[in-house]
Amino acid sequence: MHVCMALGITLQAETMISSRPPSSPIRVLGIDTSLRSTGVGILDAVGSRLMPVYFGTVKNPADRPLSACLLHLQESIEKLIQAHEPQAVAIEGVFYAKNVKTMLILSHARGAIIAQCARMGIPVYEYEPRRVKLAVVGTGGAQKEQVQKMVKTLLNLPEVPQNDAADALALAITHLHNRSPLAALSASPI
Repeated sequence: MHVCMALGITLQAETMISSRPPSSPIRVLGIDTSLRSTGVGILDAVGSRLMPVYFGTVKNPADRPLSACLLHLQESIEKLIQAHEPQAVAIEGVFYAKNVKTMLILSHARGAIIAQCARMGIPVYEYEPRRVKLAVVGTGGAQKEQVQKMVKTLLNLPEVPQNDAADALALAITHLHNRSPLAALSASPI
């Protein structure tokens, strides 16, 4: 575990890659929302080149109450946005879950994060899991391990990122792949 003192938050498996290059026109924060382990990943796009800036997880201990977890998520996202100044946020869209309680908790976490981004004036785009897998791996039915390995390859990372961080980076990749004029017509912030 690393403690990021400058941000004042605790992140698991965080990796700071680089600061924003002066010529970088687009910076995207990908967020794989969860109550206990939210993945975050920040990418810069310079032309067609994707450069990882930062990735890790925002952790909430199992004994922390729901309201305190949501506050911690909001504060952590606020600090990441302040530190890295992304122009957009990509978040996973709501998907079907068999467990209603799990879905409700995930919805609380998504709502807290979306509200924080809105408060800071950052547009949020959502992508369904199949679309993310299709954009990163080339098939909507890809397994988690395939997504992780492809994220490592696409971003030229020295090792495979942790699950949640890899999913967040995959969301950012998906958003950046939607920058073509035709794709941009279908993507609107939520």
